[in-house]
Amino acid sequence: MELLPIKNLIYEIRGYKVMLDFDLAEMYEVETKRLKEQVRRNIERFPNDFMFQLTKNEWNELVANCDQLPKNIKHSYILPSAFTQEGVAMLSGVLHSPIAIDANIRIMRAFVAVRQFVQNSPIDKTSELEREVKELKQYIEEVFTDYNDINEDTRVQLEQINTALAEMQVQNRLPAKPRRRIGFFTEEQRKNKEDMIE
Repeated sequence: MELLPIKNLIYEIRGYKVMLDFDLAEMYEVETKRLKEQVRRNIERFPNDFMFQLTKNEWNELVANCDQLPKNIKHSYILPSAFTQEGVAMLSGVLHSPIAIDANIRIMRAFVAVRQFVQNSPIDKTSELEREVKELKQYIEEVFTDYNDINEDTRVQLEQINTALAEMQVQNRLPAKPRRRIGFFTEEQRKNKEDMIE
């Protein structure tokens, strides 16, 4: 079995990376019943952080979210057991066949590969989005602060312009004083002016 298919059989349950008993039994080429039997005979080797039985809710959630589970397993009435990396390593001491030993080596490599992938993977998308949203929010706050400053200055200038325009309109409404015409007088105008002076 290739490393990639083994990695696809590793699930995260209760915060642990685990493999399920029926997948392990298939890899070890033994019946699931026999694997469980060997675990029961050596139960002191399997504390809760090495092996635990799934609850009905955990199993239902896994079935709902996982397409690769075999159909006959999905409808099983017996809840599977989950083995952590340490639990799988302990199985090698319980199952002594050459197939079991070879399978265990490949499984250990798959667990290590999954751990390295998780540790070395780029920042998960949610964290990246949270960071970008935070930066965008900060940028928008800065822009609005600048905008409010500019807006206040603009408001003052607009008030001054409006005041000046109002004053000009008031001046235009005042009655116009007769203004002396500038330019050359015609002969008739000059004569009229001279007559007025006398």
